[in-house]
Amino acid sequence: MSRSKDRGSDFQRQFEGASMLDGLLELSGSPYDTAEVLARMQAAHARGRSQGDVIPGLFEGEPRFPSPDIARKLYQNLLGLWDLVVEGRGVRLEDGERPPRPKKSRPVLPADFHPGEPSSEFIEAAWRYLEDDEKARTRLMHAFENRQDALLGALDAAGLTDEGYGVARHLLFELYAMLELGWSPGVASVRPAALVADTTAPPVPESLRTYAAEALFEAEQDEEQPLTAQELEVVRTLVQRGLAALWGARKGR
Repeated sequence: MSRSKDRGSDFQRQFEGASMLDGLLELSGSPYDTAEVLARMQAAHARGRSQGDVIPGLFEGEPRFPSPDIARKLYQNLLGLWDLVVEGRGVRLEDGERPPRPKKSRPVLPADFHPGEPSSEFIEAAWRYLEDDEKARTRLMHAFENRQDALLGALDAAGLTDEGYGVARHLLFELYAMLELGWSPGVASVRPAALVADTTAPPVPESLRTYAAEALFEAEQDEEQPLTAQELEVVRTLVQRGLAALWGARKGR
């Protein structure tokens, strides 16, 4: 018997209590706790809705599972809870009063640095915002891919390994996103001519150069896939020129 079949035969629709389901919901990125899930299930069942109408709405976008076992455990509990609702059985959430589940704080959009230069505090705030707000990161990634053809073309033509290309692209995206977040007029598409050494370009702020240098140092020290010294130098040149071109492409300067 295959491993997948073994796993399937172990699947049991069983609600194992609020403490268990609360933890599984949090791990998978749901904003709801067991009490809120139960209320939504009861309301949906009263309106004649099915489990398939309720469970996908418990997540903002796609659920995030640390492992297949967590996914299986979550759906076992959710479907077990749904069965209890359908059967009209009482659901005991906790012994005694349960403190409310703390709400996740919303990502904080960093304040503009326009019309000046970004401080190190802005760089830290922008980085955290990009880490915490998946929707904003996705929106900015689409803008980067759609508007920065010259920048991406230079990366494609550089002959980098997958690792080197990934480092350069990710870092240039972050730098672009930080400028978009802090420079309210926005950033125009980079001109191909701006990606060569240009002594007339405005100097790049120290905070951005430091962020790029630290990211490249981490790539060099990566234990699993460190960049070679030769490729790191190529990546460093591409990033430095790309950053200078992005800084020079700010609108309304």
